[in-house]
Amino acid sequence: MDPKFLYQEMILDHNKKPRNFGKLDDATHRAEGLNPLCGDHIWVALKVDAETIGAIAFEGHSCAICKASASMMTAAVKGKPIATAEALVEEFRQMVTVGMHATPSPALARLTAFAGIKDLPSRVKCAVLPWHTLDAALHQTANATTEGDADPAASGRH
Repeated sequence: MDPKFLYQEMILDHNKKPRNFGKLDDATHRAEGLNPLCGDHIWVALKVDAETIGAIAFEGHSCAICKASASMMTAAVKGKPIATAEALVEEFRQMVTVGMHATPSPALARLTAFAGIKDLPSRVKCAVLPWHTLDAALHQTANATTEGDADPAASGRH
């Protein structure tokens, strides 16, 4: 079976049935993310305990790519140390803007479904918004955006 088809199915599945979607009332970290170009508007909430992401959730309104990216992101970082999540944020950003390393880390695993996004510049911001928002939440920053200096395609922050 064509791997691109499997990846598309995975993204569609996470869009239809997003994991970790909803409120997290006892969050210790929160951030709001906005992609004005597409209209994606999400919130990411985490419960951090002893430098580990014990719980994570997201909510909001977004396109299918953003919602699937957020769903897969939350599944990938839940239960992981903050340092692992931060490294994964950078690896994901690199993958969707510049391209994947020859051997992606095992943590990136299913997230390679988004590797082809780099060839669709207008969709890169959709895929990376949840990751910007997670990064903002981890660093106790209230807001994240994909515009201006935060533009993943123009910022040079890869």
